[in-house]
Amino acid sequence: MANYGHIIIFSLLGSVFSLAGGFILLSKKAWADKLATYATPFAAGALLSAVFLDLLHEGIEKADSYTVLLSCLVGMVVFFLAERFLRWFHHHHTDNEAHTDATTSLVVVGDTLHNALDGVAIAASFLVSIPTGIITTIVVATHEIPQEIGDFGLLLKKGFSRRKVIIVNLISALATLVFALVTFWMGSEVKIPLGALLGLSAGFLLYIAASDVIPSIHDETPKNKLFDVRPVLLVLGVVIVGLAINVAHKYIDSGHADNESSIEAHSH
Repeated sequence: MANYGHIIIFSLLGSVFSLAGGFILLSKKAWADKLATYATPFAAGALLSAVFLDLLHEGIEKADSYTVLLSCLVGMVVFFLAERFLRWFHHHHTDNEAHTDATTSLVVVGDTLHNALDGVAIAASFLVSIPTGIITTIVVATHEIPQEIGDFGLLLKKGFSRRKVIIVNLISALATLVFALVTFWMGSEVKIPLGALLGLSAGFLLYIAASDVIPSIHDETPKNKLFDVRPVLLVLGVVIVGLAINVAHKYIDSGHADNESSIEAHSH
């Protein structure tokens, strides 16, 4: 059974690992560009597997399918509206306050929102089981790597010093920990409907994959090349994470359940 220690350790690990791409950008831009090129399609595949084979699957085991799928839809719409508001905020302030650069605020607020929702997804997964939580943490960190590279690069272009970029992103990354702890506490103490929470988390991640990560792969498709490695990496992401989910549920979860059953039998 997961506890607050798991949430703290893995949410912090996920945050630090997701910032790795940004730190690489500060030292070697060429390396960061390569990392983003290969990490983005793999992250898309990993997100799809995590959503359909893990979060939705687990959610339907905890609640009726209608509730889980409705929650997934709500998650996608909420994330869309949040992103829409941020874009409106950016254009509104750009049009009316030319002396301020709202792009930097948009990047920081948007990144913090992503990190907060990542924390919700991580905590919801740990409420199911430790293996599910670990897989979700890995998937979340993988999809954040190219995102952080882009954020680091944009803030540097806007005149931020390297030190300020690091500080801003570290503070923003703490949103993952805070929201993970709050969500885990709510799930443990308040007994919120876990199926709906898993569906909501799946909606967040599915929206990111479908509206952000996958379109960026299409945008960067080379025009004069018959073969492109990125679709292969997307499929690899689906397969590898799918296999990892299968192993976790087949062996780790079942072993954990057997241990709990034997403990209960001895106690009686």
